[in-house]
Amino acid sequence: MDAWAKDQGIAGSNIEFLADPNGETAKALGMVLTDPGPVYKLGPNRSKRFTMFVEDGVIKVIALSEAPGDPAGDEDPSNSCIDSVLAKIAAL
Repeated sequence: MDAWAKDQGIAGSNIEFLADPNGETAKALGMVLTDPGPVYKLGPNRSKRFTMFVEDGVIKVIALSEAPGDPAGDEDPSNSCIDSVLAKIAAL
């Protein structure tokens, strides 16, 4: 996760990447990808494509990219991309 943050130019910022290697957080949030298409390609226990903004331990924004016919959000991931999430945060 540190290498990813460094690659994205945010190492040392207030943005934190968190790993969920066993899928426990994804399960607790109801964000496990269960559609047979992506599961067949990616394997089980994969997380849906989502972004979360958490402040002082409280989830303020959760943005999921999925749509009918696009359960993994590959065709249009924009809902969980930075511009959309920043707009949601600004609207709080």
